[in-house]
Amino acid sequence: MAQPRVLVVNNGTLSLPQLRRRFEELGSATDAVDAASVPSRPDGRYQAIVLSGTKVRAYDQDHYKPLVDLVMTSGVPVFGICGGMQILAVSAGGRLAEGPQRVGGYEVQVDTDEPLFSYVKPTVTVFHRHTLYLQQAPAGFRSIGRSAHAPVEFLRSDDGRIFGSQAHLEFRSDGLEILRGFTQLYR
Repeated sequence: MAQPRVLVVNNGTLSLPQLRRRFEELGSATDAVDAASVPSRPDGRYQAIVLSGTKVRAYDQDHYKPLVDLVMTSGVPVFGICGGMQILAVSAGGRLAEGPQRVGGYEVQVDTDEPLFSYVKPTVTVFHRHTLYLQQAPAGFRSIGRSAHAPVEFLRSDDGRIFGSQAHLEFRSDGLEILRGFTQLYR
């Protein structure tokens, strides 16, 4: 089988090189585009799509419409990281709330029956750098991870194709292992 390709959508993250490097360490080739330059369809070229973090623009639905349309029609697994998850949640009717600023490693409880968490224990330590939180999974999604600060640390669509993480998984070993679980969904 050819090496899988992941389309990484850069929504303004400072850690794009680290995010791409993680997927490449896990055996996937990556291409990066910004949100304004996403293709209308993956056309079989990409086996997955990853949305990077952003700088508090999740409510700019006009700006993200082409990206959300791609995600909803692509048919491939999708993973939204931090602001990427927030973009997906807001597009599905979710609301973000201000919360305490968190920077650094924080413990999160995950639902280990989810394939995404096949390589981690029920409590993971993941890296956070934000102040906005999703308080409730929007319609069509459910929370699959939670913490003392956020009831929706991880999100999964009801059809099991779209995932989200409040944390930046490109940092810390538990983040890498969660990304490893995601790669198993498109191999």
